[in-house]
Amino acid sequence: MPRLDSAAAPAAVRTATPRDTPVRPRATLALTSAATAVALMTYTAPMVTLPDTARALHTPLSAQAWLLNGAPLGLAALLLVAGSLADDHGRRRIFLAGTLGLGLTTALGALTTSTWQFTLARVAQGAASAALLASALGLIVHAFPSPRGRLHATGVWGAFVSGGIAVGPLLAGALPNWRVGYVVLGAAALVVAALGTRALAESRAPRGGRPDALGALTFGLALVALVAALTLGRDGWLRAPVGLLFAAAVVLVAGFVVVERRTGTPMIDLGLLRHPRFLASSAGGLFTGLAVIGLFSFLPTLLQQALGLSALATAWLFLLWSGLSFAVALQVKHLAGRIAPRTQLAVGFALHTVAVMTMLGALGSGSWPRLLPGLILGGFGSGLLNGALPLLAVESVPPGRAAMGSGAQQTFRYIGSCAGVALTIAVATSAGSLTRGADVALLVSAGLAVAGAVSVLALRERA
Repeated sequence: MPRLDSAAAPAAVRTATPRDTPVRPRATLALTSAATAVALMTYTAPMVTLPDTARALHTPLSAQAWLLNGAPLGLAALLLVAGSLADDHGRRRIFLAGTLGLGLTTALGALTTSTWQFTLARVAQGAASAALLASALGLIVHAFPSPRGRLHATGVWGAFVSGGIAVGPLLAGALPNWRVGYVVLGAAALVVAALGTRALAESRAPRGGRPDALGALTFGLALVALVAALTLGRDGWLRAPVGLLFAAAVVLVAGFVVVERRTGTPMIDLGLLRHPRFLASSAGGLFTGLAVIGLFSFLPTLLQQALGLSALATAWLFLLWSGLSFAVALQVKHLAGRIAPRTQLAVGFALHTVAVMTMLGALGSGSWPRLLPGLILGGFGSGLLNGALPLLAVESVPPGRAAMGSGAQQTFRYIGSCAGVALTIAVATSAGSLTRGADVALLVSAGLAVAGAVSVLALRERA
């Protein structure tokens, strides 16, 4: 296995630019941020349209986790391999392929007529988004080589993650139906892809060898088994199918580790798992998915069902959370030198914990204003998380493997999202009533956030 070390990395980085396209930092940041926002809008749009989508596709409650989990499943399965492909074969090439693929698969998603068709379309959207997101930070690192420029650029990019999360539900709720929303988002992705063909410069850090297809296969199957187990657990955690699926996930992860140790061009250098900064980045992504994304992906549906809010009203309410997240993530660059990214993550998790605890009992009371303090605190916490994660991701690996570092951190983020969504739905819908289930889900989210804060603080750099 090739060893990745910071001393050798700069020599490995070279630029191979089609038609000698010059590096244009501002255009690079603008296009990668815009594409990222579209990808996150596509990701979050179903949050407020889930009841309408489920009715249109005749999806039972037990299977609704798949409607939300298709995109994160595709993301988590392919982010690592997409990051490695981007570093090895060209970040611009992978970015444009992902953006084009996102446009096409999102538009096709509007034509689906069944649960399995929609889920497959969402998995394809997630796979395309994986190529886009993993290569975006690689392009940014190449365009902004100085620490100060990189700090600013990753802060802006992280803010657009929050911005996409904010605008996606609002757009979906404002349009006549969810199918129109998918057409609009697909067209937006195609426009960004067209602009990127002329404005982006190519960069790569090639290692040679073949893509790690076997690693991607074993990793993807492990995720499918895990999500299926969590989804089926709603009807009983001790049933044989659930246990077998959990066992299959463990075996497949072990197989993935064996494959990564033997291949010449692994999706992830397992030696990085010995570095506290990389582990902190991965843990931050994992618990962000488990505690934050998992809860807020299904909470809009709970609000519509328990409080009778419309999709648009729910989207406006959640804009308080996601809009604050965007604003805070955009400003976290000013914390550089004052607060370490790892500490910033811990504070973000702590704010999320307090936020969800203030929401306890809100659905049972039938009063949406009781959610406002929690949404405000949660927005601040989410903004800190989204601002710190991309910077920590690129700092946790050598410069020549920036796309792989981004892919690794985001992989853990969407593994957490897949598991968090399935767990939230299972808990919220198996407690006898939605209001009681919502409170249990909030407590679970708070506990996971505490675990996230403890984990990132415990992973200190060794002197």
